[in-house]
Amino acid sequence: MKKISSRSTFFNKVFFPIIWLGLCVGMLAIGIWGSLENPIDWMFMGAPLMFMIVGYVVMKALIFDLMDEVFDAGDSLIVRNKGRDIRVALKDIKNVSYQVMSNPQRVTLSLRKKIDFGQEISFTPVTSLWAFKKNRDILALIDRIDETRGS
Repeated sequence: MKKISSRSTFFNKVFFPIIWLGLCVGMLAIGIWGSLENPIDWMFMGAPLMFMIVGYVVMKALIFDLMDEVFDAGDSLIVRNKGRDIRVALKDIKNVSYQVMSNPQRVTLSLRKKIDFGQEISFTPVTSLWAFKKNRDILALIDRIDETRGS
């Protein structure tokens, strides 16, 4: 079994949102503290609130739905999320979307039938130092999924 998901997923799902929220709360606190002696400067109050809202929406769409770990077990994938493991056969995958030009890179597997994690499974593949380089394991996985379809 080979791990095909990135080790940075935990950082992206847990620490990055905490750091983002902490910076926004810090900016908001500075705005409140500065308004105690002077009239309220809405730029220091509204901007952090807007950053929090936009940040949450972007993280909800791109980060919070990532699976914790994905392992390649030959004819299937073992997907681990929130302490639960599910085996997904390659023949049950109908489409693979591999986005290299996003940060973090993202692989989304569309499934033929819904499982406990939903009808789509997204994860971050192992990335290299060169940001635009495609992962060979993911490209080989795409080829193997295509072979199971009989194409």
